[in-house]
Amino acid sequence: MICLGEALVDRRGPLGTDPAAALPQQCDDRLGGAPANVACALARLGTPSAFLGRLGTDAIGSAFQRLMTERGVDLSGLQHDPLRPSRIVLVRRDLSGDRSFGGFAGDRGQGFADQALDAEALQSALPLLLAAARWLQIGTIPLATAPSAAALAAALQLSAAAGVAIALDVNWRPTFWDASAAADAGPTPAAVDSMRPLLERAGLIKLAAEEAQWLFGSRDPAQIHAALPQRPAVVVTDGAAQVAWCFGASCGVMPAYSVPVVDSTGAGDAFLAGLLHQLCRQPRLLEANSAEAVRFASACGALVCGGAGAIDPQPTAAAVETFLAGCV
Repeated sequence: MICLGEALVDRRGPLGTDPAAALPQQCDDRLGGAPANVACALARLGTPSAFLGRLGTDAIGSAFQRLMTERGVDLSGLQHDPLRPSRIVLVRRDLSGDRSFGGFAGDRGQGFADQALDAEALQSALPLLLAAARWLQIGTIPLATAPSAAALAAALQLSAAAGVAIALDVNWRPTFWDASAAADAGPTPAAVDSMRPLLERAGLIKLAAEEAQWLFGSRDPAQIHAALPQRPAVVVTDGAAQVAWCFGASCGVMPAYSVPVVDSTGAGDAFLAGLLHQLCRQPRLLEANSAEAVRFASACGALVCGGAGAIDPQPTAAAVETFLAGCV
């Protein structure tokens, strides 16, 4: 399993406070980034994973290398940028704990390392990784910058030639595309156009409910499945409310598990990792028992909410099974 895209730090300020204005000791920095989260979650579940991205030669880059090495994530495709820093995302939390993304820190004038993902280096590293992979997991954030968009296009071409399926987490984050955009802004027509080839190539698509509405005018995964030429498996998550899915002949809706929430960061990434973990182990699982697949994935997401940050609370497969046994 290969995860391609951004690894970054989520800098969380005190509740109700802009982290850009908070003192450093008031902030909580956590390693994150959706593809990095999925790679780490897969490794903890027991599915071999590789991370393909670009980090600065800084403390954040070193911390990610230590973490992923400890988890057993393959870093043979990791790129190192001597000019650009690893990205820090400023996460604003209101008094109820709900999050929004309010810009970035650390830019020295040349952007961030993840924006400069190099297509040539990727084309050198990726074929060997693809030879042992079933899925390439991607998001849309690399599309926001020309170099990383070119690298993503190269990865799609190589994966198609290798017969490796694409799992797409839309993960729309407007400030990555336009630093002045409102945190709740939907995608622009130009952004939607750039996403379209990914949406029409993926074998599995995960969307938040609002992303489904923006991109397809519907939150019904069956309608989204039917609207795309390749008829992908589609999952639509709706936070603490429910998850709905359509994998062709198998569709359903399931309420989310009710759990005490410390931090919801990375819950969706843990969900996706749980689903991909099962697909790597049982490639025909979606056709045979989709409800059980979604149930396992939902438990992964729920368990991550019980701790701080996206990566530290990620569960083992045994912890998920124990949780599910207690929900019967």
